[in-house]
Amino acid sequence: MSAELSFLCISTYFKGNEFLRACKQAGNKVYLLTNKKLEHRPWARESIDEIFYVEERYDGSFDINEITLGLAYVMRSRKIDRIVALDDFDVEKAAYLREHFRISGMGQTTSRHFRDKLAMRMKAAEACIHVPMFSALFNDNEIFEFTQKVTFPCVVKPRSEASATGIRKVYNAEQLWEVVHHLGDRRPEYLVEQFRPGDVFHVDSLSIGGEIIFTRSSQYLSTPMDVAHGGGIFRSVTVPIGSEDDKALQEINSQVMKAFGMNYSASHSEYIRDHETGDFIFLETASRVGGAHLAEMVEASSGINLWREWANIETAMAKGTKYVLPEVQNHYSGILISLTRQQYPNVMAFDDPEIYWRMDEEYHIGVIVKADNRERVIELLEKYAKVVYSDFHASAPVPDKPAN
Repeated sequence: MSAELSFLCISTYFKGNEFLRACKQAGNKVYLLTNKKLEHRPWARESIDEIFYVEERYDGSFDINEITLGLAYVMRSRKIDRIVALDDFDVEKAAYLREHFRISGMGQTTSRHFRDKLAMRMKAAEACIHVPMFSALFNDNEIFEFTQKVTFPCVVKPRSEASATGIRKVYNAEQLWEVVHHLGDRRPEYLVEQFRPGDVFHVDSLSIGGEIIFTRSSQYLSTPMDVAHGGGIFRSVTVPIGSEDDKALQEINSQVMKAFGMNYSASHSEYIRDHETGDFIFLETASRVGGAHLAEMVEASSGINLWREWANIETAMAKGTKYVLPEVQNHYSGILISLTRQQYPNVMAFDDPEIYWRMDEEYHIGVIVKADNRERVIELLEKYAKVVYSDFHASAPVPDKPAN
């Protein structure tokens, strides 16, 4: 195999510049397939050899047949060695294209476990991993049986959306049936599961050769669902390193990755510590770097840039060379992000020496803090949250469909 390999990176949302840069620095040819609407976004063009665009349909989706035909034409004159999906919504596209063009990497069956929430729950339950009580919405009798066994409230959620998009909470069987009937022909695209009150955690990892080589556990102080539906401020903080919670999260995360067939990639997984039992319950996972700038938060505490190391892992696997993880640091970090009333909020009001990163995006305010003491991180996040609520905060209803 030649020293220079060709990577087709798919990102129909604006993200992954660090992956593109690292992939190019590793000596690869880098192609980007993205949404035509994102043509003028500040992509890392110095690290991209060629960009291909695809138009979205009226409903925001993409025609996989059109993408396949376009890639077939591209491949007449260009060799593609690897295909990488940089966003959750592109995992299925990448898996389909790998199988169609017989390119190495995660296929459609395995990718379902990292994209389809029903497939996740069924596979986890099969592996004896704790999951909330759930049911598909295919069969009326199965739904009825679920209503007879479950303790409400429950949540009806899309099988393949990211974040808190499209989730509806129901408090009894009658409300559940109303939602099911309202979904109509779309009901197979959803599932229902018991809502389990608890603390929500996320585990960000890197895997290679079927083994997890890096993990950082963090706890949401306000969950994505709370923020989306309640208009709160998004916050997360590193779990005490080496604590019982940290060990338990790493253990269940390892079980999930093994059961789901993870070979090599970055992954972002979420778990809940049940208030009633104290057990950790699996919620969902994805074979990509976490969103909402969690990668920057992980880098602040560990020194590991998930995007960069994922690109290096992909390169090592493609070339058959050894991958070496950089030295891992053990600091604590936390993140705070909020919508704002101001188009350009003055984030410089936060001037503590622990500031690691400031967000630069219209109608948003956000910071990441880094310290050797977790209590100091939490103290700063609480202080900043009070200021944001007072001077900046705005909220917006969660959309039925995510926006680009």
